[in-house]
Amino acid sequence: MKKVLLEMEDQRSNYEQKAKETLQKVLEEKMDAEQQLRSVQLSLALAERKCEEWRSQYEALKEDWRTLGDQHRELESQLHVLQCKLQRADSRDSQMNQALRLLESEHQELQAKIEHLQGDREQQSSDTRDLQAAVWPMAPGADGGDRYSTGGVPGKHRQPGDMNNFWHLSVCLCKIQKQTIP
Repeated sequence: MKKVLLEMEDQRSNYEQKAKETLQKVLEEKMDAEQQLRSVQLSLALAERKCEEWRSQYEALKEDWRTLGDQHRELESQLHVLQCKLQRADSRDSQMNQALRLLESEHQELQAKIEHLQGDREQQSSDTRDLQAAVWPMAPGADGGDRYSTGGVPGKHRQPGDMNNFWHLSVCLCKIQKQTIP
């Protein structure tokens, strides 16, 4: 019986040793599993934080996109308004340029008329002086009779009935009539 007891004791020791080894192995596996669990939990926490950051960035980008869309529409609207204003300004500029050309043309026409009228006035003044020289009496003579100028020649006088005076007066009147009648 001692032998059986010793064998049983040996078996029991073997079983205990195997149980200890198995238990040690299970404890090591448990510790590895717990370590892996902590590592996975840490990775999960990091992934959740990253996911939250990305979600936050996504929402911010979505809001920025919405804001940019609004700004784009506003800028397009402003561009359209500015284009309309530019078209109106171009139209006004074209009208002003046309009016300016018309005014310049009228100015040139008026300037030509002024020059023509000044020439007519000078001619009429000359004709008037000629007419006055032919018709106006000079200072009465010593005998009290009227004497007429011959154009400034001293000592020479024409009589009112002189034919040259009449012809000169007729020419002056014709010139005046031609200039005043269009």
